Order: sequence, then C-alpha cells, then structure tokens
Amino acid sequence: MKNSIFAGIPSELPDEFFNDIVKAPNVRIERIVSKGHITPSGDWYDQDENEWVMVVKGQAKLLFETDMNEVNLQEGEYINIPAHQRHRVTWTDPSQETVWLAVFY
Repeated sequence: MKNSIFAGIPSELPDEFFNDIVKAPNVRIERIVSKGHITPSGDWYDQDENEWVMVVKGQAKLLFETDMNEVNLQEGEYINIPAHQRHRVTWTDPSQETVWLAVFY
C-alpha cells in the first residue's frame, strides 16, 4: 500500500507526534514530527536499540552526553546513534514541522 511520510500530520502539535510505520521483530521504523519540541531538561534518551535517524523536513539539534557535542541536522542529513549512547534533542524549528524518520535495529 502506497503512503506518504507527510500524510496524517496533525494540524496542532502540543506534543511531539510519534507513529510506527513498520514494526517487525528486529527492526522498527518510526516517524516523528516536532515543532519547537525538545527533550525535557535533565532527560536523556538511553535506548537498548541502535537508531539511524534522518531529518526529512525541517531541522534539529541533538546533544550527545559523552562529549557534550551538539550536532545540527538539516533536511536530508542523518546520523547513526549506537545503543545506549545518551542523547537529547536540544532544538527543533519552532516555525515549521520537523519530520524525522527513525530506524531502530
């Protein structure tokens, strides 16, 4: 069945929007939509899975705890985040939706 990564995005985004596109035993593909959302202060993502993530539309910044390195992601850019590499979203564009595609494996 054909679909679009941009279909079904809510018009209002009081919270980040997450939905699984594909879910299988060893892989999960998730769409995330942000609009000015960040990881709450003091919180870190610390996942059991590797995560490959791409910004399809918009832009965002990720901060990695190990070296406090902040990475700016523009449209079309991606990064692979190893399991248990603690990170957080420090900025997403407040003027437009940032659409992420995340592959957990």
